[in-house]
Amino acid sequence: MADEKDEEKLKEENSENEAIHVTRLDEQGLIEFKDALTRSDQNELEKVYDQYQPIDFAQEMDDFDDEEISQTNALMSDEEIGEILEQADEDVQNHIIKFLDNGRVLKIFKYMQKDNVADLLGALSIDRRKQLFSLMSGGDKRTLHELLGYSEDSAGGIMTTAYIALSEKLTVEEAIQKIKQIGPRTEVIETIYVLNEQRFLIGTADLRDILIADNATRLGEIMEDDPIRVEPEVDQEEVSHIFAKYDLQAMPVVNKRGAMLGIITPDDIIDVIVEEHTEDLYSMAGVSKEEGIDTSVFESVKMRLPWLVVNLMTAFLAAYMIKIFEGTIEQVVALSAVMTIISGMGGNAGTQTLSIMVRALALGEIDLKDCWKVLLKEIAVGVINGAANGFITGVVCWLIYGNYFLGIIVFMAMIGNLVVAGIFGFLVPVLLKACHQDPALGSSVLLTTATDTLGFFIFLGLATIFLPYLK
Repeated sequence: MADEKDEEKLKEENSENEAIHVTRLDEQGLIEFKDALTRSDQNELEKVYDQYQPIDFAQEMDDFDDEEISQTNALMSDEEIGEILEQADEDVQNHIIKFLDNGRVLKIFKYMQKDNVADLLGALSIDRRKQLFSLMSGGDKRTLHELLGYSEDSAGGIMTTAYIALSEKLTVEEAIQKIKQIGPRTEVIETIYVLNEQRFLIGTADLRDILIADNATRLGEIMEDDPIRVEPEVDQEEVSHIFAKYDLQAMPVVNKRGAMLGIITPDDIIDVIVEEHTEDLYSMAGVSKEEGIDTSVFESVKMRLPWLVVNLMTAFLAAYMIKIFEGTIEQVVALSAVMTIISGMGGNAGTQTLSIMVRALALGEIDLKDCWKVLLKEIAVGVINGAANGFITGVVCWLIYGNYFLGIIVFMAMIGNLVVAGIFGFLVPVLLKACHQDPALGSSVLLTTATDTLGFFIFLGLATIFLPYLK
């Protein structure tokens, strides 16, 4: 029976893989790759490598030891190592580069896009970077210095200089010849950027329009004027919003005068979206985006402890609120069991509002100057959801403890705390955004403080008022 289940599971996995049409590096493929490394069989190694994607090897090489990395470098071509380096994370890149001499590194760089080379150089030690720069040609050196000068989370930091830009005066026939020459070295060939005599960006021409136009037609006649563009200092998150909003194939990056510096491609935008989503997810929980499953114990403690201490300090507020009403709790012990329900529901409701607000602010869907309507909506949602959950909880408490006044108090407290949850779930990210901070930054910690403290205050305050009816 177990064998049949395993067989069915295997069939399902195979069916999924066939639907995706991607050959993934499995355990058998990795064994074959390492076996070829051990035997120094270059032909077999390249045969295995050609069956899979470079990113699969880049991820697996995170677990390679020094000898395996060194042997891989020795047996694989410059182009193959370049493909892996472009897909690998910073630690793997450094591990690979460590066993390569500077001459080999420069040869490998020829097979990599300039923006990826710049990212790799930025992660190297200053001494190694200087050594490589001293061996580069003047043109490459200037381009890489320029790319390294931009913040890594800006448009300039994620752009590539591999694009096609042609003069508006070129004919279609001349343009096609240029495209044939430049095309193999670029990332995007579907969009041709059109420049004026001053080399400023004035338009774009679609490759399809160029191919169907008359040979004597000039690019300036078939181009689309005034393309969407950004300056290099624009934050990468803002770039991703523009990219998605206008469904772009690529976005040009220009300086303040309009001179073209580079383009941002869809694969870079996908990386940005994943990075920003991860950062927001981590920030809401008070975790650094730098932390991963491979982070050392010391580094994890170092990154998590500050927010845990902040959370601990805020927990004292809730504890102090309980202390204020300890006389009431002593007289009606049932309150100690019920109050956790009130605070817990407030936290859950607040997290719902918080998640929606953080996403809306991240996507630019809310204008800070005109967001009071959203606040009113969240208050209304809090009242309705609070009444529904409060009624259910109140009836249950009445049946358990035999006191309908306790049920009434629970009903009112639930409404009050869910309204509080909606207000703070709205205000915390909005105020952080207004202060030019990440809306997700520790927002769940601040929200929990509000719902716990005010939830206890509302519930125990009402219980104190109705105390004679609860005994």
